[in-house]
Amino acid sequence: MQRPLVLFDLDNTLVDRRGTLADWAAEFSAWHGLEGEEQAHVLGMVAERAYPSTFDAIRTRHRLPMSTDELWRAYCTDIAATVSCSAEVLDGLDELRAAGWRVGVATNGAVDIQRAKLRATGISECVDGVFVSEEADARKPQTRHFALAAARCGTVLGDGGWVVGDNPANDIGGGRSAGLSTIWIDNGRSWPPDDPGPDHTVPHARAAIDLLLLQPADHTRTTT
Repeated sequence: MQRPLVLFDLDNTLVDRRGTLADWAAEFSAWHGLEGEEQAHVLGMVAERAYPSTFDAIRTRHRLPMSTDELWRAYCTDIAATVSCSAEVLDGLDELRAAGWRVGVATNGAVDIQRAKLRATGISECVDGVFVSEEADARKPQTRHFALAAARCGTVLGDGGWVVGDNPANDIGGGRSAGLSTIWIDNGRSWPPDDPGPDHTVPHARAAIDLLLLQPADHTRTTT
């Protein structure tokens, strides 16, 4: 029997990136004497895209004494020390694999920070494969991103599957274009009115896992 595939987004799906970044930005700004708009600028820059080049821009703008490499390494260490994935979600990932699912993580971002978060939270031990966009310059919503993530899990997109994520364009739109069924983590938001909706909407990752565990074991797609 073909093992069904599910690909989970990482940030704001399996882990709370927004809350973690807000706490980090407050501590970073206090350490470097940044206040008000300066702190907001740092948070906005890193929230949009966290790469070494981001920290080079922050260092230059705020005239920080540390090198870009030092800032980047400190960021990766600090985020890994504070990010978490709930026990019920980790247990759920194990339950999916025990039920015969291929479970993967498909995430945009820099390899250093994303892999650090996966190790620190224990997620890396609960999945079959991980693909980070920087590894092959393939970002969601590109179909190639999902194809590479599926390959890391030992399968192909043509066999079908699911994607679970919080981003309407990157996760849901991208997953749909890749031929996957979709589960949207709404995080208290409403679906964009003019966009085609997901197959299912749930409030958090554990609810998505519970929904998947109810799917028949012999197929990976659902009707809408």
